Amino acid sequence: MADYQLTVAPNGARRQKADHPELPITPQELAQTARACAEAGASTLHLHVRDDAGGHSLDAGRYRAAMAAVADAAPNMGVQITTESAGIYAPETQLACLQALRPAAASIAVREMARAPEVAVRAYGLCAEAGTQVQHILYSPACVAQLTSWYADGVVPAAMRDVIFVLGQYAPATPGRPDGLADFVSAAQTLDLSWSLCAFGRDERACLLAAIQAGGNVRVGFENNLETPEGRVLKDNAASVAALVKAAALAGHTLKRN
Repeated sequence: MADYQLTVAPNGARRQKADHPELPITPQELAQTARACAEAGASTLHLHVRDDAGGHSLDAGRYRAAMAAVADAAPNMGVQITTESAGIYAPETQLACLQALRPAAASIAVREMARAPEVAVRAYGLCAEAGTQVQHILYSPACVAQLTSWYADGVVPAAMRDVIFVLGQYAPATPGRPDGLADFVSAAQTLDLSWSLCAFGRDERACLLAAIQAGGNVRVGFENNLETPEGRVLKDNAASVAALVKAAALAGHTLKRN
């Protein structure tokens, strides 16, 4: 049996209210969601913010507003911003977001930063200077290989060993499957990583339980999935968190809180 930590990703970059009425968009909605998810067992919020049209944004002012609202509503919850491009932003804009915020924690997609290696050097160097806890987003074993190369070349500081493996994808819509975890674990076995897992689709819970069993942490929420394993629509993000915590407890695993 294993101990694990749980992050919630309540909205992501693409879904809208039309996908689920309880998808949080505004700072106030994100704050309410953070409080409910913290009570259900989540220790960290993976934060996306949106522009006035509901589109994905890396605007520092919008991040500051959302982070302040979350801090008021759930003061013990960690907040991790994302620098993900979602097919919109160049690495230079992702770096500018990090420069403006110097956040406590941020996720950075290795394959996105690899588009501009000189920007990657600056981004990881800035995070090291600012004390930002970087979580490398790894979409495939090829991303693990890129990260391995960057460790060897000194692009990524050796101490930055926090990663998240991603099973499945948005487009084309590809659900995650538990058996996909083995390829990531095998590719990363020599790197001494602190790893988490997220997964797309209604098999999300099965994927995350497999990750916990294998010694990883997990990320759950509406960014990746809106359904129960049986195909019913989840009430909200807190319900998603609570269901995973219950399933993990029944399997004998122990949730670690902040």
